[in-house]
Amino acid sequence: MSKYVYPAIFTQEYDGKYSVLFPDIENCFTGGDNMADALEMAEDVLCLTIYDMEKDGKPIPAPSDYKAIETDDVSVVSLIRCDTEFYRRYYENKSIKKTLSIPMWLNERAERKNVNFSGILQEALKVHLHIHE
Repeated sequence: MSKYVYPAIFTQEYDGKYSVLFPDIENCFTGGDNMADALEMAEDVLCLTIYDMEKDGKPIPAPSDYKAIETDDVSVVSLIRCDTEFYRRYYENKSIKKTLSIPMWLNERAERKNVNFSGILQEALKVHLHIHE
C-alpha cells in the first residue's frame, strides 16, 4: 500500500508556532512556524517515517479514529495524507546500471535507429507494471 491517512495533533505553542504529533506512529513528530508550515511539515514527516518503515519491512500501524482523539484548548486534530510511492520516486530516482541481453540482430537494428535503450526500457517497465505518471 502506498497511500495513507493518519490523524495528527497540532498544538499551538506559547510563541505562536505549532508542534505536530502523530499518536499512532512512534517518533513521528514535527513543527512549523505557522499552521500552513506545520501542515506541510506534517505531510513530509509522515511520508518519510512510513517510507522508512516500508523499506525496513516494519508493520505499518492502523490509524486511529480521529474523532476519538482528545485534545486540549490549544490543540486540534487534523487528518494528514501521504503517498509513499510518490516519495519513493522522488528519493530513489537515481539511476542504476543493469546488464541485460538482447539478440545481436535486434541490437544492431536499434543502434542504426539511434534508439535510447535506457529510455525504451524505462517506458516498457512502466507499461508492464501499470505505472502512470
